[in-house]
Amino acid sequence: MTPTIGVLALQGDVREHLTALDAAGATAVAVRRPAELAAVDGIVLPGGESTTIDKLLRIFELFEPLRAALGAGLPAYGSCAGMILLADRITGGTSDQQTLGGLDITVRRNAFGRQVDSFETDLVVEGIADSHETPVHAVFIRAPWVEEVGPGVRVLARVESGQAAGRIVAVRERDVLATSFHPEISGDLRLHRLFVQIVTERG
Repeated sequence: MTPTIGVLALQGDVREHLTALDAAGATAVAVRRPAELAAVDGIVLPGGESTTIDKLLRIFELFEPLRAALGAGLPAYGSCAGMILLADRITGGTSDQQTLGGLDITVRRNAFGRQVDSFETDLVVEGIADSHETPVHAVFIRAPWVEEVGPGVRVLARVESGQAAGRIVAVRERDVLATSFHPEISGDLRLHRLFVQIVTERG
């Protein structure tokens, strides 16, 4: 089965995720309306500006349908801003910012600093078997990190060196995956392949 995976197409790295998902073996479609959301087997929430995406979800009347779909078990992958949107709890957000939920984590928004503090590093990611030999090259842009995880959440990756050493930057809970970094930018398809596998196994 070739799964149909949507990319929330309101703001952010939409085109890059669509390209990566197609290359990873999925049928990738843009999602801007509730009817389009209802037709997908999984959803990707892209990097971008989490507060802007939050507002656009309400304008496009997608916030409640997407939250309901996640609550019903729709597989999801969020990168950077997408991680923030999937978190049950957020620190450092704006006073009116809400999240969709789905991951029992606390995320700190812009934890790594401003745009000028963006950086790249190599990571070993649990669930990607060859990442010990060939690490995942991770691009962090105004990225969040995970401060707390619930008992059902698996930590998949931590920053290995520097001032942020030990910080959690990739997690999974059931069929929901999230990373602080942007694999859609680096050209490494392994995380997208992992998500396609998650969606396919879900059926």
